[in-house]
Amino acid sequence: MERKKQALTRRHLFETEYICMTFTWEFRGRRSIRMPDYDYSVPGWYFITICVKNRQCVFGDVVDGKMVLSRFGYIAKQSLKDVPKHYKHVRLDSYIVMPNHVHVIIVIRRVGAGFKPAPTGLHPTHITDGAGLKPAPTGKRQGLSETIRAFKTFSAQKINMLRQSSGDPFWQRNFHERIIWTDEGLASTRDYIRLNPLRWHVDPENPNRPE
Repeated sequence: MERKKQALTRRHLFETEYICMTFTWEFRGRRSIRMPDYDYSVPGWYFITICVKNRQCVFGDVVDGKMVLSRFGYIAKQSLKDVPKHYKHVRLDSYIVMPNHVHVIIVIRRVGAGFKPAPTGLHPTHITDGAGLKPAPTGKRQGLSETIRAFKTFSAQKINMLRQSSGDPFWQRNFHERIIWTDEGLASTRDYIRLNPLRWHVDPENPNRPE
């Protein structure tokens, strides 16, 4: 039994390291996986990374493998949590505020539907969070870019007010996104977010990491 437990632990560590290496490679190269003809307002699960301009570490620091937020970090976290209050078709899954960036899984659903715990493995337009394959209600739906823009605007206004730098750019202009297509992809992304503070010393967004 003990040998089996050790084997499972080694396997988990290996899988976790592979997950982290995969995401680190993508962010280091600033690879965008945005598909030019894809409608980012359709129901689906999206992994988003938003970075502070010039990688300034203003949200706090990682201490003993845990993120300790500054007052700016708390503003970013609260602004993120407030997004679903303004966009009823949006839900937040896993997220974390790091010293100079934010990772979050954003779920865009059909209005009026409940939530399943994970994607079904189908194309994102079929991820209905409990609605089956019924057509989406009519009416204007804000897309992913608009949702991120709103978060960045609200949080930057509050932070710049405290910094007495009203109007100054706070966030980087763009954001990194990845569509989550499967249950396995969702689990891997959740692990990456959860383990992010433990890997801050090698994070490509860490300006002080060793080359």
